[in-house]
Amino acid sequence: MAGFPAERIGYLTREQSFSACHRLHSVHLSDEENKQVYGKCNNPNGHGHNYKVEVTVRGKIDPITGMVMNLTELKRCIEEVIMIPLDHKNLDKDVPYFADVIRCVAARTPPTHTPRSHTSLALCLCFVVLQKTWLFTSGTTW
Repeated sequence: MAGFPAERIGYLTREQSFSACHRLHSVHLSDEENKQVYGKCNNPNGHGHNYKVEVTVRGKIDPITGMVMNLTELKRCIEEVIMIPLDHKNLDKDVPYFADVIRCVAARTPPTHTPRSHTSLALCLCFVVLQKTWLFTSGTTW
């Protein structure tokens, strides 16, 4: 309609850090080959990383509040979807997505594939968030 401002779209990004461990191990290799390929990352008890994740929400800017999403709600979502399931956890043993889905994928991939890579973690986060039906625009882990 004439005289009304166009719909405004905004982005809200929140960065969060968490720590987790995992083990690089291929079912296609012997224990000795795994040790040679993955070195200390093949430790049966796993090895740890500090991850940083960015969650970006895209949406219409509410003309009353001026917000895309209440930051408190975004923090709550991140806590529920990322921090509680992943922080200080063993990704191979404590996170069902890695224990089940990624293990199944690893059984069908070449020996050079590392099933629990940073990319796998980003995909896991996307999968979980989409299951929760929250609008998830992008995610990055490093």
